[in-house]
Amino acid sequence: MKIVCNKQVLLDGINIGLKAIASKTTMPIILCFVIDVKDNIKLISNNMEMGIETIVDGQIIEPGTIAIDARFFAEIIKKMPDDIITIETDYDFKATISCGKSKFNIIGKSAEEFPFLPKIEKNDAITISQFSLKEIITQTVFSVSPDENNKIMTGELIEINDDNLKIASLDGHRISIRKIKLLKSYEPVSVIVPGKALMELSRILSDDIEKNVSVYLTNKHILFEFDNTILLSRLIEGKYYNLDVMISNDYETRITINKNELLGCIERASLLIRENEKKPIVFNIGAENLEIKMITNSGTMNEDLSIVREGSDVVIGFNPKFIMDVLRVVDDEYIDFYMMDYKSPGCIKDKDGNYIYLVLPINIAN
Repeated sequence: MKIVCNKQVLLDGINIGLKAIASKTTMPIILCFVIDVKDNIKLISNNMEMGIETIVDGQIIEPGTIAIDARFFAEIIKKMPDDIITIETDYDFKATISCGKSKFNIIGKSAEEFPFLPKIEKNDAITISQFSLKEIITQTVFSVSPDENNKIMTGELIEINDDNLKIASLDGHRISIRKIKLLKSYEPVSVIVPGKALMELSRILSDDIEKNVSVYLTNKHILFEFDNTILLSRLIEGKYYNLDVMISNDYETRITINKNELLGCIERASLLIRENEKKPIVFNIGAENLEIKMITNSGTMNEDLSIVREGSDVVIGFNPKFIMDVLRVVDDEYIDFYMMDYKSPGCIKDKDGNYIYLVLPINIAN
């Protein structure tokens, strides 16, 4: 095998492929990139839960295939001069990587044992702009649970009905739901996709609203195809939670408040929280103002914000991080925050239901 590539183009492909490289494994081969050169230069990685194939532009002098330790390979390419890189292999899977006057000779492996991505029939593609998919993943994935003991909560629900796409996540303390309209209608779909795969996907997708991603589904996999890249993920088996029964429309109080002012206030209050300290941010809602209070071992903080209120006074406490996570992804200048009492969840949502964020309170009765 022999190929010639621009360093930055090769590095861009490497950075995409690294997202599917395992951190720990009993299978050394999945710590490798496979460089598969036939009609094009393909970089392949697979951690057994998620796989990526990305095509790298370059000149093919001789086809071939080799597996190379991914992180080792990435570090070598990063440190090469900003010039044209040549990669050449022999029949003993030894690779020569040269650029200018710099040359590395490294040991590769046969790709025979590598778990290549399964072939997926590309029928009935669901098409969505890369920008929109990236946005709704970013606006929900933060409330995926990291607890592997509850597999369903480690994934996000992706649901399609006609031209409506909904993506949702929950971790036992909060729920995030985002809805958008698609350009056309599709058959009903409901799948659970690992949050880790969607998070990595969002980091690769473009911000260009003109660029699309095609989504294909099987009983076990979901495939995202865009630009010169394919990302394939296993689906999580099981039935997702019925979110409709968890979200009530019965609220005693609604406040409308400037989002950035509220976010800035909570960020300031959070400066008092030290590592491993769990302290609530307390909302004391009056007729025209919201008093925000933080009490920690380091000190106290009080601040008043102007609000428009419907309903009665409420005093309620929340995990400040959970509220900040929501405020950082909502685009609206003003938000509506719904509450019942100090024991019931608070809900941030827009009037059209395009986004819904439910956050459980922290008991501040004492």
